[in-house]
Amino acid sequence: MRFDVFTLFPEVFEPYLDLSILARARQKGLLEVRLHNIRDWATDRHKTVDDEPYGGGGGMVMKPEPIFAAVEDVLGRPPQVPVILLTPQGRPFTQAVAWELAQHPHLALIAGRYEGVDERVRQHLVTDEISIGDFVLTGGELPALVVIDAVARLLPGVLGDPDAPRKDSFSHGLLEHPHYTRPAEYRGWRVPDVLLSGHHAEIARWRRRMALRRTWERRPDLLAHADLSDEERALLAQWEAEARAATAADPDAPRPEDPSPHQEPDA
Repeated sequence: MRFDVFTLFPEVFEPYLDLSILARARQKGLLEVRLHNIRDWATDRHKTVDDEPYGGGGGMVMKPEPIFAAVEDVLGRPPQVPVILLTPQGRPFTQAVAWELAQHPHLALIAGRYEGVDERVRQHLVTDEISIGDFVLTGGELPALVVIDAVARLLPGVLGDPDAPRKDSFSHGLLEHPHYTRPAEYRGWRVPDVLLSGHHAEIARWRRRMALRRTWERRPDLLAHADLSDEERALLAQWEAEARAATAADPDAPRPEDPSPHQEPDA
């Protein structure tokens, strides 16, 4: 898969792309990231890429000419690949969106700066806008890296375990289950016995129920779209009833936390 990234700060990307999984993916030819400095397409002697907003106000706005010139020079006019602007005004970036983007062999990312980009870039060049959260950063470079990382790990061959991406948090509408590794006991805290049992069906059942419990406790909003069985919905109803009963008995009691690592949630 190829990413073309248009940015004023290409040097932000290489240190992260040269490490760990993404570095190996690039070395194996599974991932290609081409970085383009928008300033290289500015035509005046000062290489100006921003100007004051029409109508007044604080901050500066990225000019349309260098952005259009950069993208069209690299990708053609009009570009034949999705062109994504990283912006707080875009659609929320989720695991589902990452899977959607991973179906494309080639994507272009524009990292904005300052107060944003000239609206004509949005209207006549960009085909999609993505936000990584309801907060504002100084530029789109970090969001672009987030998108590259999240999408790249979904590509076949990038991860050692080909099934790993489908087990991650959000892949099935739930947060991921707890993880443990050696030693089996640390400071008196033991790994749940079921994980040491070697009984794969029971381990899978435990992990699913722990993922369900953790999602219910931490991100209940996700449950509205999760693919749940009738048994799991009944379990959620039981936990909700128990929580309401506990609150009625003690209104100041906190919401139940994760179950003890020694125990499975009550059925």
